Amino acid sequence: MTQVSLEIEDHLKEKQVEVYLTAKDTDDRLAKDKVGYGRVLEGFEGEGEIIPVVVKKNITYQTIEGFGGAFTEAGAYTMSRLPQELQDEMIEAYFDAEKGNKYRLCRTHINSCDFALGNYAYVEDEKDLNFETFSLERDHQYLIPMIRRAIDVCGDELKIFASPWSPPAWMKTTGKMNQGGQLKEEHRDTWARYIAKYVHEYAKVDIPLWGLSVQNEPAAVQTWDSCRYSAKEERDFVRDHLGPVFEKEGLDYLKLIVWDHNRDYLFDRASVILDDPEAAKYVWGVGFHWYCNGNFENLDMTMDAYPDVRLIFTEGCQEGGPHIGEWCVGERYGFNIIKDLNHYTAAWTDWNMLLDKQGGPNHVGNFCSAPIIADVKKGKLLYQSSFYYIGHFSRFIDVGAKRILCSTCHKDVLATAAVNPNGDTIIVVMNQTDDMQSVRVRGVSDEVFDYQMPRHSIVSFVVKA
Repeated sequence: MTQVSLEIEDHLKEKQVEVYLTAKDTDDRLAKDKVGYGRVLEGFEGEGEIIPVVVKKNITYQTIEGFGGAFTEAGAYTMSRLPQELQDEMIEAYFDAEKGNKYRLCRTHINSCDFALGNYAYVEDEKDLNFETFSLERDHQYLIPMIRRAIDVCGDELKIFASPWSPPAWMKTTGKMNQGGQLKEEHRDTWARYIAKYVHEYAKVDIPLWGLSVQNEPAAVQTWDSCRYSAKEERDFVRDHLGPVFEKEGLDYLKLIVWDHNRDYLFDRASVILDDPEAAKYVWGVGFHWYCNGNFENLDMTMDAYPDVRLIFTEGCQEGGPHIGEWCVGERYGFNIIKDLNHYTAAWTDWNMLLDKQGGPNHVGNFCSAPIIADVKKGKLLYQSSFYYIGHFSRFIDVGAKRILCSTCHKDVLATAAVNPNGDTIIVVMNQTDDMQSVRVRGVSDEVFDYQMPRHSIVSFVVKA
């Protein structure tokens, strides 16, 4: 770290910015430091080797709803196999406001998902249309205890939304939960009431839900739990069944999220639903995943066309195994979070929080990475680069923060910024190049500050109010 071409006046010497650094090939993992302010020396304003990071606090955008990950049966089962002290460490690492990543917005699944130990539903009897046999027994084994542990740390600050991967097999055209299929027309209202029942039953075990997405990845036929909806079918289900059922049962406070699939078709899908005012009145936001090319312009178009809707990143992970120790995974997270925030995304939720060294368990072999990998045999937690990269946002950008204008002039040095409710300004800068890069941050006040970023690093600057 150096001051580059700056004059330090006496009244600036005590004025410092908190810096948190994570860098490849070092031991720096959210390592705290400080950097001082200065004034640019005459003749250096346009120095080419210094990358300007310009912020404008008076130009604000979306309000941030939070960051987090997903509670899955696979993650909860893996946690249960660890000694108590490691379970405590994992919960603290994600949810503690002082020592952890301060997760405050998380997802979970209705019925089974691929990251479950097998297919299951809460009602298996197709004749039980009043749900007298509805049971959360399966969730009580692993999933609910994990969620309860997080709530013990966060209290009512933790917001949870739920997503179905598939209705029970008996409600579907294929008669099975895996490999796509569709919701039978005669069970549209049944399924809406089933989801409402799920919300009520979770409330009874002191897990109130904040929101719900209509269907995980509704355009895909997956080898795992999945169910297809066309855009019109999703619109009609929301308008004619789910929305009215929620109103009738006093659940219209839930934040209803549509699409919940990739960015590439987000605008096309959202427009079909949101152009119908009778469907749109039930919709809070549009969810999306990253399993496609960037397509960030679709986020902008959606906000331009529907400024009252929220954008929420609902899932992303590194596919194809655990990828233990691979730095590029963290950079994928940093790149996507910065781009998503800069294109109006209000909330960002990762996929599994914890998996084993195989990248599972997963009942169809769809193994993936997670920010924390558990070595169950050795009794260790392996923190991945993604854990720290996510933390550079979630630890410092608070719920209720406002994104502010932030710009750089380098395609591989990315930045975003926000002002927290307490007035602190947070600037996150990522250097994904093979070289050290000098950045100069201006616009937070009349002064500027410089910082030399190591190769393949990410930095969070905290400028106190």
